[in-house]
Amino acid sequence: QLDLLWTRKQNVMYNLFDWPTQKHSKLIILAIANTMDLPERIMMNRVASRLVCPSSFVAMLESKNRLNTVVGVFFCLLILAKLFSQLVGNIVAALSGDARRCLDICRRATEICEFSSQKRTPEIVRMAHVTEAIDEMFSSPYIKAIRNASLHEQIFLKAILAEFRRAGVEEATVQQVYHQHVVLCRIEGMQSPTISEIMAICSRLGACRLLLVESSNKYLHMRVRLNISQDDVMYALRDE
Repeated sequence: QLDLLWTRKQNVMYNLFDWPTQKHSKLIILAIANTMDLPERIMMNRVASRLVCPSSFVAMLESKNRLNTVVGVFFCLLILAKLFSQLVGNIVAALSGDARRCLDICRRATEICEFSSQKRTPEIVRMAHVTEAIDEMFSSPYIKAIRNASLHEQIFLKAILAEFRRAGVEEATVQQVYHQHVVLCRIEGMQSPTISEIMAICSRLGACRLLLVESSNKYLHMRVRLNISQDDVMYALRDE
C-alpha cells in the first residue's frame, strides 16, 4: 500500500525503488495505491522517476482484469466495454483521485439501470446511468454546505488539506491549520483573520459536521479532523 509509506522527505520510498536499479539486482517491486495520480500528487521527482506506471486508466483496468478470476474486484468489466470504462475512469480522475470511486460509480450505475429496467426490457448500462450515479455521489449535503460556506471557511478547509499533506497525517491542531490559512490568504492577497475569527470559523464548520473538533478548552491546540473524505472537499472546492 504505497501511500502508507509516504514520509516528508520520502526517503523510505526512494530507497525502496532504488534497490531494483542497483547493479546485478534481481529485485522487482510491485506497488499499489488507491490514488490514481499518486506520483503526480505526492511524490518528488527523484522518486517518481524510478516508477513505471500504467500509461492510462485503461492499462490499470487491463492489469487488474488479469486477476479477475481470483479476486473479482473489477466485476464492472463484465458489463462495461473498455472504452466505457476508460470514459468513467477519466471522469473520476477529474473529480477524485481515488480509483475506488470508479468501482462505486460503476456499481451504482448498474443498480440504477437494473431498477429502471425492472418493468421494461432489460438494457445495458449507459452514460445517463453513470451521470446519475455521479450526481448522487458528488451532490451530498456536505458538499453543498462547503459550496455555500463563506470564503474564509472554504480557505480554512483548504488550509486543513494543506496541513494534512505537509504532516502526512489526517489530524491537526487549530494552530497548525491557522498557519496554513495565513499563507493561503497571503497568496490570495487577502487580509488574514484574527485568532478569534479562526476559532469562530472552526466552530461553525464543526457545527455543520464538516469537521470533528476536539471538545476542550485548549483553543489553538484543539485537534481537528475532517468528517468527510478529502476527495469530497477537493471536489466541492474546485472551480466549476
